[in-house]
Amino acid sequence: MDNYISISYGQLALATLFIIINVCISLALRLGLTKSLVIASLRMVVQLLLVGYALQWVFTLQNPLLILLVAVTMTTIAALSSVNRTRRRFSSIYWNNFVCLLSASFLVTGLTVNGIIRVEPWYDPQYLIPLLGMVLGNALTGTSLALDKFMEDLNSKREQIEALLTLGATRWEACHETLKEALRTGMIPTINSMMVMGLVSLPGMMTGQILAGASPTDAVRYQILIIFTQASGTALATIGVLTLAFFAVFNRQHQLSGDLMRSS
Repeated sequence: MDNYISISYGQLALATLFIIINVCISLALRLGLTKSLVIASLRMVVQLLLVGYALQWVFTLQNPLLILLVAVTMTTIAALSSVNRTRRRFSSIYWNNFVCLLSASFLVTGLTVNGIIRVEPWYDPQYLIPLLGMVLGNALTGTSLALDKFMEDLNSKREQIEALLTLGATRWEACHETLKEALRTGMIPTINSMMVMGLVSLPGMMTGQILAGASPTDAVRYQILIIFTQASGTALATIGVLTLAFFAVFNRQHQLSGDLMRSS
């Protein structure tokens, strides 16, 4: 995989012409997106360049403790981002998201690296960090969508749920349909992506491997592995987050604890 064409910074500068086209369209049609496009482009460039240099350093690490520290840091950032997208929160929401994302992503990434790809050593950052990042990215989206849906539905259906509890329903009986809908919401992006993959879209990892010189069949096998890993990580993290949220907003007396819910 050493026959790829390297892109210079000069060539990268030429690519900004594509964004300039967007800016011109925004100006011509008065869409009001010019500032957002410029800021988003600059942030993206700076963030990716910093990540590129950081990964160059990470890939040189041989200490498993340092690599795990990087992985935990990534998970922490993912947990914070997941909660920040949720409009209604409860006191333990940050800790719950961190625990679920950490458990799910480390489990599926560990099984993939050790049980399927069989990387030696198991903590090789060239495999561990990118795989973990892809799992976390999808799990972040799933947990944030599911948790936001769950909390909003609890708020909008509060009277209905409390009526069921008053009539003797358990917290599970009063809330399980809301939990199911939230879980569906969290899983829909992953399922939709899988449905059209290869027909409508070519995944970024597979495209990157092909551009780097890998054979298309090898790239496809890697991509299928990654998608299955992402789907599993998203499902486990989302179920975990919703389960902990359920126990946080309902007490043992099968009451909806309103004091735990607040608008962000």
